[in-house]
Parts: sequence; structure tokens; C-alpha cells
Amino acid sequence: MEETVDASAPESMTFGAALAELEEIVKSLESGQLELEDSLGRYERGVSLLRACRAKLADAQQRVTMLVGEIEDEDAE
Repeated sequence: MEETVDASAPESMTFGAALAELEEIVKSLESGQLELEDSLGRYERGVSLLRACRAKLADAQQRVTMLVGEIEDEDAE
């Protein structure tokens, strides 16, 4: 039984949507019910989603670091 996979570009998805799809892919891979070709396709999609999630987390961390720096600069004045 083949599940449908959202074909949205991972980079254009929200972090939450990408993470939710990644979790579903992991569940389907762990089930052991997929054919080899389906497993490979889902694994590839999962890697793309993981990369997008990591990039979004890195961007968020950079923004927080910048904001903390601004707050510290304001407090020093």
C-alpha cells in the first residue's frame, strides 16, 4: 500500500510542515511494509526535508543570536 507524499519543495515549507512530513516518512520506513523503490524514494525525500529543517534551524539560531546581541548592546548603553 503506497502512501501519498507531499511533493512541495522542502525549502518552501514551514519548519513544522517539513518536520511533520519527515516524521511520517520515518514511520513508513520503520514499518517495513514498503517496496524497495518506495523506500528509496521516501528516504531521498526525507534527506531533503532534513536538510531544509537544519537550514531553517540555523537561520533561526542566527536571528536569535543577532537579537540577543542587540539587547546586550542596548543594555550596555
